[in-house]
Amino acid sequence: MSDSIQPDKILDCTGLTCPMPLLKTKKMIKNMESGQVLEIISSDPGSKNDIPTFTERSGHEFIGEKDMSDLTHFYLKIK
Repeated sequence: MSDSIQPDKILDCTGLTCPMPLLKTKKMIKNMESGQVLEIISSDPGSKNDIPTFTERSGHEFIGEKDMSDLTHFYLKIK
């Protein structure tokens, strides 16, 4: 994954536990256009499974993830 990804929107889910990061991600995607990139920041370890799995099942593109201290940054491209 490239460090040069410029997200169109950032969703901060820090401090939220499952299932809230996933629910907020689904809500945010509804307000985005095809081709836009969403960055999700999560402190919930469960998101490491939930976000990529949801992305694949929903037809969006999972660009990658990056761990920074206790947070994981996920990048999705909206289809």
